[in-house]
Amino acid sequence: MSRFKSIKVPAFLKNKFFIAFAAFVVWISFLDKTNLMSQYQFQSEVNKLEDQKAFFIQEIKQTREEQQELLSSPEKLEKFAREKYYMKKDNEDLFIITPAPQQ
Repeated sequence: MSRFKSIKVPAFLKNKFFIAFAAFVVWISFLDKTNLMSQYQFQSEVNKLEDQKAFFIQEIKQTREEQQELLSSPEKLEKFAREKYYMKKDNEDLFIITPAPQQ
């Protein structure tokens, strides 16, 4: 009498189509250049880029509104130039006061 019992292999494990399908799933899931992990990384990159796109579209919209506002009024344009670029008239002196650096 044999010490080892014979192991019954299920019929679907003997099927060549099942074996081919299982090999295909393993190949696509782990071994291929575009496996599941790289697909996840690609999708997260796409999501990040879409977020950046939405941010930049909002920034462009805001900048266009500011531009329209500045071009509509000479007073606002002068105020912007004085505050942002420290521009002055010929007969003015400009003093820029900066806070002392924190130590």
